[in-house]
Amino acid sequence: MSSESKAAQAARIFRALAKANPVPRVELHHRSPFQLLLATILSAQCTDQRVNQVTPALFRRYPTARDCARADQTELERLIKSTGFFKSKARNIIGCCRTLVERFGGEVPDTMEALVSLPGVGRKTANVVLGNCFGKPAVIVDTHVKRVAQRLGLTASDDPDRIEQDLQRLMPPGEWAAGSQRLLLHGRYVCVARAPKCRDCPIDRLCRWEGKTSR
Repeated sequence: MSSESKAAQAARIFRALAKANPVPRVELHHRSPFQLLLATILSAQCTDQRVNQVTPALFRRYPTARDCARADQTELERLIKSTGFFKSKARNIIGCCRTLVERFGGEVPDTMEALVSLPGVGRKTANVVLGNCFGKPAVIVDTHVKRVAQRLGLTASDDPDRIEQDLQRLMPPGEWAAGSQRLLLHGRYVCVARAPKCRDCPIDRLCRWEGKTSR
């Protein structure tokens, strides 16, 4: 497929996804950039549903970065244990909050460069915060986005950074956050890893994936 026809196909796919899900929302419950940052760190190898069960108590105990920077690691581990990998997540959260206090006055920064300088924060987490809290152009790439983008022929890469770049080229910057969030939710609920729900898929007619169950 030529780059021109690939772009046209991608545009059709994103229009159909937008029609099916006009206002895609991040499913991690939060009321501030700080809360979304911590929730996204916790979401690694964990479901959003589980994170949402944990964060109310976490945010009551540590409402600000300054509070969390002084947290007892053992107590923090207890609060987040059910999210998995709780020891490393607790270390990252405390380190992240200490850096927020020491370098950013306790506030979550609004640039990629600053966010990825925080312990435990990679491009995916940074893009979640940038797109959802600061309205910045940001392409989120998680396992769902990777799977859906590959199946739809939007990327041929396994590398998250390359996938991010491929998707950036296929959407105008103003659509990066919403477009990638739609891919994420589509992968979470329709184009799932096993037994994808192709018969219920709003973009089935546009999908050329050889593994489609509707064939």
